[in-house]
Amino acid sequence: MSLTAPRRSALADQVIGQLRHEITSGTWPVGSRIPTEPELVEQLGVARNTVREAIRALAHNGLLDIRQGSGTYVIATSELAGVMHRRFAEARPRDVAEVRSTLEAAAARLAALRRTPGELRQLETLLGRRDAAWATGDVERFVAADTAFHMAVVRASHNEVLTALYADLGTVVSEAVRQDVGDELRPGDHVDHGRLVAAIRASDVDTAGAEAGSYALLCRAPAPHVTV
Repeated sequence: MSLTAPRRSALADQVIGQLRHEITSGTWPVGSRIPTEPELVEQLGVARNTVREAIRALAHNGLLDIRQGSGTYVIATSELAGVMHRRFAEARPRDVAEVRSTLEAAAARLAALRRTPGELRQLETLLGRRDAAWATGDVERFVAADTAFHMAVVRASHNEVLTALYADLGTVVSEAVRQDVGDELRPGDHVDHGRLVAAIRASDVDTAGAEAGSYALLCRAPAPHVTV
């Protein structure tokens, strides 16, 4: 990835703009870890303090999450998405799963009708990356790959409102996936998404919707507390 070094005037604001572009363009998708501070210093040709200031500003606006000892992760693609993340961060897992199921099923049905050959190739590539990420046992890598796959399905719906809504909920979705898989990727828990891609390839609207709608509902929501 090549980033052009900004002019020295209003340096911090220009770096903020460049980092925001990497996020909004999808170069750094929701759930992914951004380059380290030293890497950004080298790529941008600016001082470490400037990079640090830009990252903190984007974290304050809700686009980035700084995790001590782990790195800095993209959690939203816009300030509105950051607001959505804060608003629904404490939502019940069941409620998030039901919303995901509804949106993803609708998107998959439309994708089965509207996907382009290029989008189908992208889905197949992202499916392979998702499976490969699971095989590594790296939770963060899998969450990022899974999020990217589902976002691609939604984009293939060619519904701008649905795509924007799902993107703004992206961090809520990725957090739900992270909570579902836990700290360890167990072979028996892997959910194959190959049937979804096959249904979209075959323009099978009903199967695509049913497959996509079932995945989110498989999440393991905690049992309700019962007072005796």
